[in-house]
Parts: sequence; C-alpha cells; structure tokens
Amino acid sequence: MRAEKTTIDRRSFLKAALLAGGGMILQFNWPGPIAAAAENNPTESAPFTLNSYIKIHPDGKVTLFNPNPEFGQNVNTSLPMILAEELDVSWDHVQVEQADFFPERFERQFTGGSQSIRRAWPVLRTAGATARQMLILAAAQHWAVSADEITTDAGILYHKKSDQKLSYGDIASAAALIPLPKNVKLKAIADFKIIGSSKRNVEIDNIVTGKPLFTSDYKKEGMLIAMIVHPASFGREITAIDDKAVRQMPGIKEVFIMEPVLKDYKKNGFDVFTYEQVAVIVGNTTWEVMQAKKKLILQLSRPTGNARNGKPDFLESTARHYADMEHHSTLPAEVKRRDGDPESAFKKAARIIERTYTAPFLVHNTMEPVSCFADVRADHAELYAPIQAPEFITTTLSARLGLPKEKIKINLARMGGGFGLRAYGHHVVEAAVISQKIKAPVKLMYTREDEATYGIYRPSYSATYRAALDENNQLIGFHIKAGGIPETPLHENRFPAGAIDNYLAEAWAIPSAITIGAFRAPRSNFIASAEQSFLDELAFEMKKDPLDFRLELLKRAKEKPVGQRNDYDADRYAGVIQLLKDKAAILARPAGTGRGMAAYFCHNTYAAVMVDIGMKNNEPYVKQALATLDCGIVINKDAAINMAEGALIDGIGNALYGEQLFMDGVPLKSNFNTYRMIRMNEAPEKIEVHFVENQDNPTGMGEPLFPPTFAAVANALFDHTGKRYYKQPFVKQYLDENKSPVI
Repeated sequence: MRAEKTTIDRRSFLKAALLAGGGMILQFNWPGPIAAAAENNPTESAPFTLNSYIKIHPDGKVTLFNPNPEFGQNVNTSLPMILAEELDVSWDHVQVEQADFFPERFERQFTGGSQSIRRAWPVLRTAGATARQMLILAAAQHWAVSADEITTDAGILYHKKSDQKLSYGDIASAAALIPLPKNVKLKAIADFKIIGSSKRNVEIDNIVTGKPLFTSDYKKEGMLIAMIVHPASFGREITAIDDKAVRQMPGIKEVFIMEPVLKDYKKNGFDVFTYEQVAVIVGNTTWEVMQAKKKLILQLSRPTGNARNGKPDFLESTARHYADMEHHSTLPAEVKRRDGDPESAFKKAARIIERTYTAPFLVHNTMEPVSCFADVRADHAELYAPIQAPEFITTTLSARLGLPKEKIKINLARMGGGFGLRAYGHHVVEAAVISQKIKAPVKLMYTREDEATYGIYRPSYSATYRAALDENNQLIGFHIKAGGIPETPLHENRFPAGAIDNYLAEAWAIPSAITIGAFRAPRSNFIASAEQSFLDELAFEMKKDPLDFRLELLKRAKEKPVGQRNDYDADRYAGVIQLLKDKAAILARPAGTGRGMAAYFCHNTYAAVMVDIGMKNNEPYVKQALATLDCGIVINKDAAINMAEGALIDGIGNALYGEQLFMDGVPLKSNFNTYRMIRMNEAPEKIEVHFVENQDNPTGMGEPLFPPTFAAVANALFDHTGKRYYKQPFVKQYLDENKSPVI
C-alpha cells in the first residue's frame, strides 16, 4: 500500500522553533485553523503562541502536549502513540504532558462524545510526519546527500550508502531551522509498528502508587474546605436558613446563601444549576464541615414551577412520572421523520405488533464525587478542576466573577470518572464564587449524597414501537413514538430507518424540575435498548433468527435505501453483526443460561454484543459476554479492550440494577446502600472483545458498546425465562414478578 500524502496549511503548521539548550519544537494546530503567527524562529523562552507542539530534546526524547482532559479513557497514552508512529520514534522515548486550560493555544479542549482519537488522528499523524521530514532534510544537509536516500527507524536517521547514522536528538537543533515542507508523506498503514499494538498506560505508576492525581488530593496553604447544602426536594428553593447552631460549631468560618449564577445571566449548553440558591458552609476541615451540614436548617419555598420557567407546579414522584409518560405516549406527537405512507400500511396490516419500553432516571455515580479548588483574587482567578469541558465554563466564570476570561486560569486535574457528569461545571462556578466571597483559597467538596441528590441525571424515558405485518408475515410498516422526562431519546435517522418503505418516527417530552445531563452515550443508552429489544421480538413473531433479520434489513438499506438522511453505513453495520454471529457460534453457551444479542451504531462506531445470562442467588446475572466493534483502526489494543469491557460491565449493571426514585420531589437513593451498582462478583466471569479489521480512520470507543448491552441483557432474559422484561431495572421487575424481596 502506498503512503498517503498531506499538504501543510501554513495557518495550521508553521516553522519549528529552536529549543533553548538545543533541540526542536514543532508547533501545530490541534484540531482546527488558527491565525497565522510570525515567520521567525523563536527560542523556547519566546515560543509561538500557537495551538500545540512537539518537543524533540537533544537526548532524543519526544514530548507531546496533550490538551484533552484525562478521565480514564487513556488519551494520555493513545494520542502520543499516533505521534510516535508517524515520527518513527521508539515508544520508550515518548512522554506526554497534560496541558492546562489554554484557550489561546488549544482550540478545543473537551473530552466527551468519544471524539478524542477521532479528531486528533489526522492532526497528530501530519504533525509527526512533518517533524520526521524536517529531521530527514536536516540530516541530508549535514551529510550532503539526497533526502530520498535517508531512512528512519526508532528515532535514528540512516544513510545506508555511506553507513552513517544520527539520532533525532543529534540533528534536532538543525531541523528546527529547516523551512516547513509543503508536502509530507504519511506512513502506509501496513507499515505501522506502534499503532495497533498494546502499550502500558503512561500514568500507571502514579495511579498504583497513589501519587496525587485528583482534586481531592490537592492542597494549598491557607486553604479552607467548603460544602453546599441544597433543598432536599426538586422544585423547591431556599428562602432562608437558620445557622445559629452551625456558627457555634468548632472550625466553622462562614455560613451564607449563594447564587451560583445571577438571574439575568443567559446560560450556555453546559450550564446546569439545579437550584437558584444553595447554602454554603466553610470551615477548616472536611469532617467539621460535614458535621455542620447536619445542623443547618433550610426554609424552603413551595413548588416553584410555572408557565414561565416550564417546570411543573407540583412536587414530582416516580409513580406520577410513569403515569404521565404512559399518557403522553397516547397523545399526538411531533413527527420527526416520515417515509412512504405508514398510516396506510398499518391500516391494511394483517397483524400489528406493539410494545412499550421504559427506563428510570440514573445517577452518574463516578468513582470520585465532584470537587474543585479555587483561589479568586481581585484581579485574577486560579482553579484546579476536574472538568470535561473547560472551554465552556470560562464564559460562565467570567460573567459571574466579573473577571475577563484571560484572567481565569484553569489547571486540569485528572478526573475520577465522568460518564458525562463532569461536562457540567456547576462545581467549578460554585467553588469560584465561594472563594471570591470569603477572600481565601477554598476546596469545594461534594459528598456522595450531594452528588446523588443534586440532579444532572440520565432522564427517564419511554418508547412505543409498532410493526405492521402483512398476510405473508412480512414487515410493511414501522412506527416509533419516543419521549421522556424532560427530553425525548429519539434518533429518527438511525437504523432501521432507511430499511423500511413505510416508516414513522415521532417525539414528545414532559417538563420537569429535575435537572438532566449527558450520561454515557446520551439518549442512545435507552433508545438502543428499546429498539434492539423490539427487533428481537419482531423477529420472534416473524419466525426469523434475530441476527439474520437485522442482516436482511441492512441488506435492503444498502441495496435500495429509503430516504437520504440515514446516518449509518449499512455495510459496516452488517459487518459487525456478522462478526458477532461468527464468534458467538464458536463460543460455548454455559449450561443453564439464555443468550441474547444486540447491535447499535452511535458515536461513529458500530458495536454488537452478546451475553449469556443465568441465575445466581435467585437473581439474573450475566455469566459471560462477547463484543464486536468496528471503530476503524484500533490505536492501543489493550486500552480499547479495557474500554469495551468497562462499557459492557457498566451497561449490564445499569440494565439490571440502576434506578433513581422520587417521592414529593425528594430523591430516595443517595448512596450505595440504596442505589445498587454492579459488584465485582456480579461482573461476567468471561468477556471476549473482537474488532473488525479495516483501514478506516479511528472512531469512538468509550460509549458505543454501552447502549446495545441493555438490549442484549433483555433479549437474554427472554431466552432464559421465556418472559419479556420491558421496565428497567430488570432485576427489580424480575423480583417483583417472582414475588421475591426487592433489594
């Protein structure tokens, strides 16, 4: 295979700089266009104010500045692997530095949507290839030979005709003065040595030895501890506090009511603040503040909902949520897509299959509850924060603190889990406002109970599917009507859209005072479960193998697609299902288990999953699992497998156990003694992960396998018990129907 060529845009890649003390720095754009900078050759003490860079040190070591926040998805290892591959340097010579938030240099510092590798792929390849070509040109000048005669391997330049060699470090300073090459060759994929292999996490030593990595570990002299107290009930607000007892407790410095954002501030998409006001307690130690929280008395308003804010004027409860969703599913809804004449198809149908699926609110339950350090002064602010989207929260901080954005510095902490929760910067704003108020550095700490009851949940959803079958038992119409509280989960242009002549997709939503946010594979995490469960049921009614039925539909979508807005590649979708089918055929099913399969496309990746489910302690549990993925080129195989295993276990746990309940606006589950998470002894005993081998650009890995896992569990339960389970969490429904005590 021939190597690819790429042309350098000088607005994206400019001349390399000479490092003070020798060496080379190549600054480049990550990931989009930026303003052109000066054409001179600055030293390290006066670098380009550009986007990102590679350093090649005199000793041959290579450093990559990584702007993407790390929360366990291993970008601090996988991203430099791409660079090392194209640079053709030995992996043990590569190191990575986590960039702090630097909007002037980095255009997009955001971790989410399974986009880190996908967006960095072309940029890092080109950057690495550019640096390598400049080293070759510098060596050619040094030896007075043609650049075409020079080869590279593991950080060494070779001129085989004269039997000469140089390390990258030997020639890096000279390479920094080479004019930027206009065209560079990218490696042929067949020549990859690092990409596609498995590399050890570069931070593993810090992780296993407990070196400070997280905000919870951060300390600064003079720092105080702060915690918030919010209303126990969604839909109510604080009107006053009784803090007499609190102020007399040891170590307590301040007690006050705070507005996270001012009423006239127009929120952006990642501004989610559940309450207009929260109470704040500041003290010397975490323990002292936690004890003080128990003594603070809040006076609360009646439900604050009205037509203006779109919230209900009553306190919400789970029973009413489900009743309201059931009612809304019968009302007229917004048509999002219509192909053919679905109404006529259903009118003339010989048989109609209809099923409704529901799911509860879910709590993110990250390993580390949210926290943030803030030191806000009159003329600047410095924060140490675990956040997925620092670029979005600076606008909010600037407006609330009255400081220009350039005076706000955010140091990015490693996140102890995210799943979408840390895309929202409420904790960052709260910490900053508290610090500004008390005129001291402060670390805001959430307890597990704070995080579980504050909101920003995965919404509660419901979807009704209908299929029209003719007298020959063939599918002639398909209808999905999906909604939730307070949003719809519908993706109207995803499979099986495009595979059925008569197709209708409708959406509805119910307002709520309960705040929601992105939850691993937003919306997909429910709609995949409903869709893939219904396709299994439909295949059963049509007396077809479930996977063969999907493959038939995908063949139609490939050969004679319906509509122009289908957002999946039918051939790749079919490929990942076929691989699952092939691998499942040779994986023995454990005795006494039922087998279920499902597939889904989201975040640019095709994923399929199979689980074998049995019983343990009179409850369903997954004994073994199999996953297949088409995520393009796999960068770090072990890391990709680890993410797949994590997504599978997370999906199994949420499908079987995950549920937040409400009574009069109060969340009923606030810690792991009531909110059940999957335990180590409930995880599958065996998980196999296989990848479709191709040369497509890499796509997402953190989220795509999560959604179909829910449906695979549901389908396996049917295969094992002969009964369909429509209401998550499935263990609760199973225990209810078998009259066993509910955990």
